[in-house]
Amino acid sequence: MSSYQGVIVSDPWLQSQFTQVELRTLKSKFINVRTQHGRVTLGDLPPVFSKLKAFTEMFNEDEIKTVLGESNSDMGEEIDFEGFLRAYLNLQTHAIEKSGGTKSSFLKATTTTFHHAINESEKASYVAHINNYLAEDKFLKDFLPIDPATDALFDLAKNGVLLCKLINVAVPGTIDERAINTKKVLNPWERNENHTLCLNSAKAIGCTVVNIGTQDLAEGRIQVLADLNLKKTPQLVELVDDSQDVEELLSLAPEKVLLKWMNFHLKKVGYEKQVTNFSTDLKDGEAYAYLLNALAPEHSTPSTLDTSDPTERANMVLQQAEKLECKRFLTPKDIVEGSPNLNLAFVAQIFHNRNGLSTESKNMSYAEMMTDDVETSREEKCFRLWINSLGISTYVNNLFEDVRNGWVMLEVLDKLFPGTVNWKQANKPPIKMPFKKVENCNQVINIGKDLNFSLVNVAGNDVVAGNKKLIVAFLWQLMRFSMLQLLKNLRSFSHGKEITDADILNWANNKVKKSGRTTQMESFKDKSLSNGVFFLELLTAVEPRVVDWNLVTKGETDEDKKSNATYIISVARKIGCSIFLLPEDVIEVNQKMILTLTASIMYFCLQQQGEGPDDSDLASEVSRLSVDGSVSDAAPSPQAED
Repeated sequence: MSSYQGVIVSDPWLQSQFTQVELRTLKSKFINVRTQHGRVTLGDLPPVFSKLKAFTEMFNEDEIKTVLGESNSDMGEEIDFEGFLRAYLNLQTHAIEKSGGTKSSFLKATTTTFHHAINESEKASYVAHINNYLAEDKFLKDFLPIDPATDALFDLAKNGVLLCKLINVAVPGTIDERAINTKKVLNPWERNENHTLCLNSAKAIGCTVVNIGTQDLAEGRIQVLADLNLKKTPQLVELVDDSQDVEELLSLAPEKVLLKWMNFHLKKVGYEKQVTNFSTDLKDGEAYAYLLNALAPEHSTPSTLDTSDPTERANMVLQQAEKLECKRFLTPKDIVEGSPNLNLAFVAQIFHNRNGLSTESKNMSYAEMMTDDVETSREEKCFRLWINSLGISTYVNNLFEDVRNGWVMLEVLDKLFPGTVNWKQANKPPIKMPFKKVENCNQVINIGKDLNFSLVNVAGNDVVAGNKKLIVAFLWQLMRFSMLQLLKNLRSFSHGKEITDADILNWANNKVKKSGRTTQMESFKDKSLSNGVFFLELLTAVEPRVVDWNLVTKGETDEDKKSNATYIISVARKIGCSIFLLPEDVIEVNQKMILTLTASIMYFCLQQQGEGPDDSDLASEVSRLSVDGSVSDAAPSPQAED
């Protein structure tokens, strides 16, 4: 096996400023520019840097051009890759200054891919959140409370335990805490396992962890926005007038729902401005004053609006909010300075404590009609989280609504199979004309057919119409195909032939058998898998030290089955598997999810090992089982009930 060599920079100091992930990403950007223009100049950088997540919310192209021009008046000067990196660091320094952060506020750890400036007020709020919710945690109580004036937060986060615990605060039960390494002193391997468990679990609750940043202390963000949807809070239908508006509400991001809710109440009390963001529109505190007067008139005072001092008004707003049992985790200064993250959290907290909505709305029936069957609901969640984990530019909030214009599916196809989408023929949202949506969806279906998906009598209109069965069937084939392609491309064992479901099944059985264990599975719908023992033995065969067998049950009762299933998922994520199934999928032996679990474990295993006996064994199995190299033979029909 050839040894890996990363991107090398001749200047050691410059090399030390970046991780290998950063260097590979930036080198790719540099090469793209050079390929397009034949050389790279400073003048080529503004449009490139403005699209990087590190800068996209801080600068536009003209501002980047101004910053780069301050250090070099000749924007036409050709630069090499090191010059490209120095320009990046120059812009990063300005970003820190602009955000009010400091050099000491930078967090650069194995779980992040870019440096991010951290606002000290936000850090203090995160610390208060942690001190409040985890004060009684058995492991962390010895380290809490954290002092926000120090870097203790980052020191505590290094071993990964804190981040794992925060995920469970946001969505209880996501991580089986038995899988977290919680010794007082962890070795690098154990710390890395915790970080891996954290990141894969974060994906599983809807966090975007591609180029993650401090603005996404995503577990906390997920927590404060968790109930901002019609399923959790059906009273939100009061915000709209008819069924068409209900559909629009379904597709809104939680942040947009929160703004809509806020403006709904502000309009009722005569506030004439429209709040469009959680920053500049809230700086003077007036919107907060009107909102709290609408929601809690018993606590309102005229002086809140009479004062001309924004800081004084902000302080009075916080005092009024405390009477609604809203914890004070931001300061008047944070409101006046327009901190978007802290304002978002504050508005969400007001919503949770008193949303002022009625259960008597005439549209309540629409919300009641939205309940899906359990399996459809679980599949929607699985595919939605999988799509969001890919890092496409559109964030999916409601799968069946958000895919109907075809754009999200085109983004996914382009991410998984670059070059397959003809973007010149694609229509970017917002799309008002229905036929434009059909055009997008027709291209999606045509690409699926090119990939040999089973799409008999399926057309773009079916997706636009929101046919849940067909949407799930297409996405399942897409997920499955991309998974099989990963396995095919990982090693030379396939000899260019397609990997099939049978290959994955045989690999798993052989892996367990060679480890000296006796359990086997007959298929991915083998009911004996419900006790979880086979997968725990497979995980042990792949990584002997990862399963604590003292925690494993025989899986004879429903409670024991759930215990094993929960443990399986966390252990698999801990070793590096990015999976989106639930314990119920293991217990009920959901064929699709069992296949993805097995394939993910197989992919991890083959990534870790060199060319060895298992590879040659699999090569012979592939030669024997893959007769015609066709993926579509094993692909389920869109009409099939798996």
